Amino acid sequence: MRHGVDSDVFGKTAHSPSFFELSRKLGDGAQHMVDFCIPCNPYFPTPQMFAALANNLEGILKFYPSSTDAIAGQLARTLRLNPATIAMSNGSTEIITWIDHLWIKESVAIPIPTFGRWTDQPMETGKRVDMFPLQESEGFELNIDAYLKFIRARGSKVAVLCNPNNPDGGYLPRREIIRFMDELADLDLVIIDESFIDFVEVERNPSVVSEAMIRPNVVVLKSLGKNFGLHGVRFGYLVANPALAKRMAATLPKWNLNSLAEAFVFMLGDHLDEYGESLVKLSMDRYRMGMELSRLPELQVYPSQANFLLVKLAPDVDGIELRDFLLHKQQIFIRECGNKLGMSGQFVRLVVRPEADVDRLVSGIRSFGNSRWDVERPSLVS
Repeated sequence: MRHGVDSDVFGKTAHSPSFFELSRKLGDGAQHMVDFCIPCNPYFPTPQMFAALANNLEGILKFYPSSTDAIAGQLARTLRLNPATIAMSNGSTEIITWIDHLWIKESVAIPIPTFGRWTDQPMETGKRVDMFPLQESEGFELNIDAYLKFIRARGSKVAVLCNPNNPDGGYLPRREIIRFMDELADLDLVIIDESFIDFVEVERNPSVVSEAMIRPNVVVLKSLGKNFGLHGVRFGYLVANPALAKRMAATLPKWNLNSLAEAFVFMLGDHLDEYGESLVKLSMDRYRMGMELSRLPELQVYPSQANFLLVKLAPDVDGIELRDFLLHKQQIFIRECGNKLGMSGQFVRLVVRPEADVDRLVSGIRSFGNSRWDVERPSLVS
């Protein structure tokens, strides 16, 4: 049984519809929608930070931003990075696009499932994409040695590794990522996507940016929108040795960052403690949410070090049907993974949210199960 929302909204691309597009389709029903689809940080920015941005909104919207170099320089100072090693972009997808144009000349290896632009972008420009399937039977865990062997067998010129991975949240220790980079020092480029690295709690200082800065063929990708819960601002950055970072910065469009991105970057340094506190809260929420979902017998929850959980549904449950039911009946938005390469509609990705929202999600899933039972059970009265 299908419920409610025009399926057209979900069929246009391999990605989820925007919150705004979905809100327009739902109308008044969107007022109380809870978003378990788009990965974000529910605790950051703080209400006080939003208030400060709101107080300056007229100036932010009215005046041109500073140069990208000035904004990137401030970000480097805040994050204690060498400004010569970073290039800022209008979202991480802008950097993925230009990585493809600049450095992927022939072929690229990528484990799947993963973030769709890593496969879609090079295919759109006619490159060979060597896809390394992560196995459900192994919990979608990436075996570095098997992946290295695959890269050599295929003769891939560029290799991508997302850590933690999306949509499963699987994480590899820093030492394994360094070994991976060492083994592939002869490739044209090695790309480490650390869009979700700040949410890792099992290892202190898990990032490999300090290693990327001193290697001739490694770039690390970062997404500020995912870390800070500000997808609408559209900002991300690349870290690499100065030569690679300079080439990327010179290639990106001038003034590719807006005034809202600038305002946030310049206020960030005063709120790093709050950001750290938000990560601790999210880690606790992730644990609680995983426990609550695991109590539902029809769900299998995969361990995650990101701000989302991958969940496998029972064999007789259709992910699209669950998604549509939750959206139409409960105003809950989830990510059904049937359009992700290497996955099926039996999987959904659920963003980590506070306890009250999780209670609502669990209640909605139970309601879905009850509704299916009411429809499917035979009538005892003729």
